[in-house]
Amino acid sequence: MGHQASSTSRPTRPDGAAQNKAARNRMRGACRGFLPTAPKPTALKPTAPKPTAPKALSGVSRPTRTRLAVAALAALSLVAAACGGDDADNDAAGDSGNEGLSGTTVTLLTHDSFAVSPETFEAFTAATGVEVSHLASGDAGALVAQACLTAGEPLGDVLFGIDNTFLQRGLDCGIFEPYESPGLADVPDEFELDPQHRVTPVDFGDVCLNYWVDAFDGALPPPAGLDDLIDEDYAEMLVVPSPETSSPGLAFLLATIARYGDGYEDYWEALRDNGVSVTSGWEEAYYGEFTVGGGDRPMVVSYASSPPAEVIFADPPVDNPPTGVITDSCYRQIEFAGVLAGAENPAGARALIDFMLGETFQNDIPLNMFVFPVNVDATLPPEFVEHAEIADDPFMVDPAEIEAQRDAWTDRWVEIVLR
Repeated sequence: MGHQASSTSRPTRPDGAAQNKAARNRMRGACRGFLPTAPKPTALKPTAPKPTAPKALSGVSRPTRTRLAVAALAALSLVAAACGGDDADNDAAGDSGNEGLSGTTVTLLTHDSFAVSPETFEAFTAATGVEVSHLASGDAGALVAQACLTAGEPLGDVLFGIDNTFLQRGLDCGIFEPYESPGLADVPDEFELDPQHRVTPVDFGDVCLNYWVDAFDGALPPPAGLDDLIDEDYAEMLVVPSPETSSPGLAFLLATIARYGDGYEDYWEALRDNGVSVTSGWEEAYYGEFTVGGGDRPMVVSYASSPPAEVIFADPPVDNPPTGVITDSCYRQIEFAGVLAGAENPAGARALIDFMLGETFQNDIPLNMFVFPVNVDATLPPEFVEHAEIADDPFMVDPAEIEAQRDAWTDRWVEIVLR
């Protein structure tokens, strides 16, 4: 057996791996809170930006079509990084009928973590004559709850930020009207979870175990996947955010349900006995108990985009991230946009959906929200190409199953882990 956790000294955090407060704020953009608290929409604000198989559960699957993963990353990295005015025109053209839209306004509802560069929506306006007003409404859960409360009389025209953990709730509320964008021709089929096209995939991110590289540079290797975490060699090394109060925490719980089916309860009992630590949110885990923030836990639930962020925001600069990703632990989150039923400007909404699938918008996603574009022709930043790893077979749970079982799963998790 390898080293016991008690004999593994906490690695010293090099100054070159430091992330400043701006990094925290932008990385937080990748961390979607999800509790459906009472919706409290903020005032309308401009678009300027502010990171042997176990038994399977019914409705739980891992995608069998995996052409997006390494293949999509390779395709993205090979595209020339050219995004001029002609591209913006093409992005907004689509088949949604832009004639007569000039001088109108389309209102975009999002969660608070939404961010794009100011020139991105300026390009949309230049191509269509349509201004974009942006209304942020709390976290993703609050956004969907608010949209359900105002179904048929929405506060905006387009909603962005509903992901596969809340997708079924939004569909059941009837908040979207179908629209099949021509831009979907450049999006792999596995991202399209609604065959009626009530929502359109825009980006994706993988919630994965991250580890501090220097903690595993001796006899003890990093875990290969979820199974290894309950080995006593990794005792008291892992910190996770709570699935009750954190979107990545919920994603990690769903990964264990997808992996172990009904046996997820036994798995979490074993994790508890192996000294897993729980925090209220991602920031408390990553910047608190994880090594990167000066803590003594060398493993944390975070994102596949966290290592690139460590390089991008390092001060002083570093060539390689101090963290790595365990891809066999990853759970895929897909974010969607949809035309809201009853929208005042449905034609403008369809034009904006088309634009969001185009290269101008897609190229702007990684460095603003630290997630990945769904368009296979989008260009990834060099830091993502060099340091991001995309899982080729990520865990996923059917959105309908999540909606039906979420409360029961999280309640049971509390009974097991926080007793």
